[in-house]
Amino acid sequence: MQVPTNEILTLIIWVSAVFLLAPLFLIVYVTVYNSRKKKHLEETERLRNAFRTELLQTQMEVQEQTLKTIGNDLHDNINQLLGLMTITLSAVDLSDKEKAAGKIAAAEELARRSIREIRALSRLMHGEELVGKGLANAIAFELDWLEKSGRYQLHRTGNLTGMPKHPETELFVFRIFQETLHNIIRHAQATSISIEQSWNDNTLTLTLTDDGAGFDVEAALARQSGMGLQNIRKRASMIGGSAVIRSAPGKGSSVTITVPRTIQHHAT
Repeated sequence: MQVPTNEILTLIIWVSAVFLLAPLFLIVYVTVYNSRKKKHLEETERLRNAFRTELLQTQMEVQEQTLKTIGNDLHDNINQLLGLMTITLSAVDLSDKEKAAGKIAAAEELARRSIREIRALSRLMHGEELVGKGLANAIAFELDWLEKSGRYQLHRTGNLTGMPKHPETELFVFRIFQETLHNIIRHAQATSISIEQSWNDNTLTLTLTDDGAGFDVEAALARQSGMGLQNIRKRASMIGGSAVIRSAPGKGSSVTITVPRTIQHHAT
């Protein structure tokens, strides 16, 4: 049986087309793949650079807030202690040895208290080093400092027992905590602050709640003044977590930071 010439010609054309198109398809595929790979690498490098920049900014802000705390404490606490010591010493009457001894002893105690406060301040000088001792330690130190003011009722619950160390993540969380706490101090007109912290199911959860004036969250985010809130959300997302902000006028506010351990390393 003879195969028609036109069928043979058609077959030859198809086979030739396949042999011609296959390398072309392969070249196009490799080109597209390399282009996507290059874009992926560029995007990965961009994210790494953005993370490093944000980390540096966070470190600087922690240091800045630390210096403000030190300045306030020098003015409000240590300055007062040294002033009392000066007044006490100036009132010493050496002709009355018994009373003089009592006043000198009181001045010595004021001096010791001043030294303890200055030592505590020296530990606070390096906010990053404070975080290096553990997030729970850094949070406790900040709250102890606030508690000394006597302006707020502080309620602490939970702990971070068992949480593995991750300095960069902890620094971000501490800065979010620090910024939230100082927002409460500056704006909330609160009398009570609750701090709940937990490490469960490989997830870090930190919630700050106050009984202050509250605010409209969406309206605040839409305004320029909402940059702080947006920054809190952005920093939480950079470590694979989230920051949920809840508030309403007259009903206080709360910020809940959640960071799953399983994705904490993706930003680095």
